[in-house]
Amino acid sequence: MTASHPRKLRLGVNIDHVATIRNARGGVHPSPLTAALQAEAAGADGITAHLREDRRHIQDEDMAAIKAGISVPLNFELAATSEMIAMALSVRPNAACIVPEKREEVTTEGGLAVIGHESRLADQLAPLKEAGIKLSLFIEANQADIDAAVSIGADIIELHTGRYCHDIAGRDSELVRLQNAARHAAAVGVECHAGHGLDYDTVSQIAAIPTIEELNIGHFLIGESVFCGLPEAIKKMRNLMETARRELQAEAV
Repeated sequence: MTASHPRKLRLGVNIDHVATIRNARGGVHPSPLTAALQAEAAGADGITAHLREDRRHIQDEDMAAIKAGISVPLNFELAATSEMIAMALSVRPNAACIVPEKREEVTTEGGLAVIGHESRLADQLAPLKEAGIKLSLFIEANQADIDAAVSIGADIIELHTGRYCHDIAGRDSELVRLQNAARHAAAVGVECHAGHGLDYDTVSQIAAIPTIEELNIGHFLIGESVFCGLPEAIKKMRNLMETARRELQAEAV
């Protein structure tokens, strides 16, 4: 895929932290399903939700309600455990994104360790593939991890953009690493997504990487919605993404 003909760039909206706010007081408000429906109406191409083992935000019943309520694809983030795989098989999302998960972490801190664990992961995740659920792996932006993901049957790889977003001093080199990884993903025929930590200031250069097909953004959009509403936050993010793609095409002419 050349820079002059970049792939369509989709926006997946992660609604985990609507549940975080709800759970702080208990009850049912604010509703993750309502947020998902608002995001869809505002132009989100998909909804992402992470059912953590400790259920700190999204709950089992949220996943079922969201899947039943939305018409766009559901990206179910989960740890590679028997319990979570069984949940994904019950919910039947469009994609299951396997992420590393530690109980003590505030948020996902890096990519999944695939290298050296290929056989175990392939066996563990096979039921997802057999059920027709797309297999996505959240990994670091390097060729070896991409190749390992492909070797176990990943349909999608999602590149961890946290270091790019948070390490300002190393941002230029991290951008190059992401660009090279996305290029390699296209070369080996696996769909490339990216996400973690993206906001209005950091999204444009990632959106301009031509072989990335989807960005998954959550925490920033939910936080920004406190000030302007979720539809407006999503519309602004999409506008930045689309502007970056248009400029990429213009530069290639």
